[in-house]
Amino acid sequence: MLTSLINRKVASSVARVASSITEHGAHHLRSFHIERRIKELEIDLPTAPLPKANYNIVCMSGDTLYVSGHLPIKGDGTLITGAVGPDDAGLTVEAGNEAARHCGLNIVSTLKEQLGDLDRVEQVVKLIFKKIFGIVNSQANFKHQHLVMDGCSDLIMEIFGKPIGYHARSAIGVNTLPLNATVEVEAIIKIKPE
Repeated sequence: MLTSLINRKVASSVARVASSITEHGAHHLRSFHIERRIKELEIDLPTAPLPKANYNIVCMSGDTLYVSGHLPIKGDGTLITGAVGPDDAGLTVEAGNEAARHCGLNIVSTLKEQLGDLDRVEQVVKLIFKKIFGIVNSQANFKHQHLVMDGCSDLIMEIFGKPIGYHARSAIGVNTLPLNATVEVEAIIKIKPE
């Protein structure tokens, strides 16, 4: 079952990237409007979350936006909780993947609220968009945090396409997260000037 999930994820990711490049041309990817793309994908963004403690939800430094860790809060306000793991008591990889997707939706909502226009996103550097950093609440013998984090990475690629959404990423497992959240994701985003 896990091999099947891995094969589906890889095939899906490759197909999406190829489709995006074919449809828009590698050098014309920025010609589509991100919010129109979200509507075409029939993605409903939730209300942007507020900080759960004493910190800023984002901090800007030059052209870089540092996005604090976002939890898997569904559109109805419920938090996805519990550890991912192979034991009967743990959540499945698929459930963890869905939780990571909700983290991504909340990050995109925060970007929309903070920037006003998602077309200002120049590069997801790490997921943490320039870069993404994902933390998975995991049982000790769970070893597939990378598959859980694909839920967020796949969403970012669906919305922003390549090269904008293509990011560096880390995925680690921990024995607990705040509020018993299943996943927490932070992002570093390169922003275009207004």
